[in-house]
Amino acid sequence: MKSKYGRLVLAVAVATALALLAGCAATTTALRYKDLDVQTKMSDTIFLDPVAPNLRTIFVQVRNTSDKPFDIQGEVMSALMSKGYRVVSDPNQANYILQANVLAVGRTDQSALENATGMGFGGIAAGAAAGALLGGSRAWQGAAVGGLAMGAAEAVTGSLVQVVWYAAITDVQISERVKGAVSEEFSSTLKQGSAQTYTKQRTASTGNVKKYQTRIASSARKVNLEFPEAEPYLRQGLVQAISGMF
Repeated sequence: MKSKYGRLVLAVAVATALALLAGCAATTTALRYKDLDVQTKMSDTIFLDPVAPNLRTIFVQVRNTSDKPFDIQGEVMSALMSKGYRVVSDPNQANYILQANVLAVGRTDQSALENATGMGFGGIAAGAAAGALLGGSRAWQGAAVGGLAMGAAEAVTGSLVQVVWYAAITDVQISERVKGAVSEEFSSTLKQGSAQTYTKQRTASTGNVKKYQTRIASSARKVNLEFPEAEPYLRQGLVQAISGMF
């Protein structure tokens, strides 16, 4: 009888300790990540040479192939015009051609975000990879002591507090007209169906356009963050980064 009573007291004590532990961890996390943290990073820096005011003409094309409505072309154009650039509708009349593609927008975690940025322009950030990158992964925050206590405390903490990340991944290409000749070579390998058969393509051309490429990742992090709160900051970060290259 005493043995059963002792086990009951022990169980109650353990449950109480875990509840207190989880509550402390949740409170610590909530305080640590209560403020919205927004960051924008580029995979590669682009330096454009200064030009005379009459050459500050630009053609802008910003596309969105993500699964969310995320149109920033108008905002990018407004930001460039505020810097003294004239946006034209004919790319042949532009000294610069700005092309951008919003690849993915949604929830992520720090590791996936760093991987996507590190891959640079043209790296994997859509299709199967997007499921891992922006598929709703969670960054749980909590503290526990040892084995079973750790698992139980994190489970309780996770139901109370989540550190949520949202990100927008965008590839950017800038074409600049120059006075000298520029040689360009492009090669690709195309897979034919499901068979192990490939077609290799290679093209070469000479023109007067230099091209620069980079990837921009804008992210927002906060406890229990919702997308409507994060979206304007993601848009602002991308617009500032893209227009800041000019």
